[in-house]
Amino acid sequence: MNLYLRYFDRETLVTSVEDALNFLANIGEIGMNAALENDIRDYVSSDVFYPKRYKIRPRVYFIIIKTDAATMQDFKEKKAVHLGASASGHDRNVSPVIAKLNEEKYGWYEGAIDFKRVLLVPGTGKFQYRDTRFVARVKAESGIDCYNRIVEHLQERVDARSQFPSAKGKNFKFRYLGLAK
Repeated sequence: MNLYLRYFDRETLVTSVEDALNFLANIGEIGMNAALENDIRDYVSSDVFYPKRYKIRPRVYFIIIKTDAATMQDFKEKKAVHLGASASGHDRNVSPVIAKLNEEKYGWYEGAIDFKRVLLVPGTGKFQYRDTRFVARVKAESGIDCYNRIVEHLQERVDARSQFPSAKGKNFKFRYLGLAK
């Protein structure tokens, strides 16, 4: 695993976290410190493949990207991009949340969704958003199917301006209860 680092027009492709830290230490504006060094080491050792952006000052950042590219030219030509599918056909870069949502397991699910519901304020006649929690038990094939069934049910019963969160976010939780009896 190599690391691509860029700060404005300065960029490099390095093979180790030490080389990355040396590159950043040579840029005076970044101001390397122990906390930044530890954070970079944690990012490099983690399983996260998303680019990491570090703020230097308002609207000024440097970026670190994990890559399998052997050379800068390979990186620029996107020859070593994580395509998401491994040789076995399974997604290797899919987050655990998405993997759990898409895991097919037919049966009963309990889903809880926190959404913004549009309600009429009786005294003023105006409408406002209210945080609302809705919990339901549904028969579904997966976590995402549970989410879709709950949202479909709510869309038929609440104001159309109500806002529903993403199934991948923290405002939707579900658990598998078991097979239908």
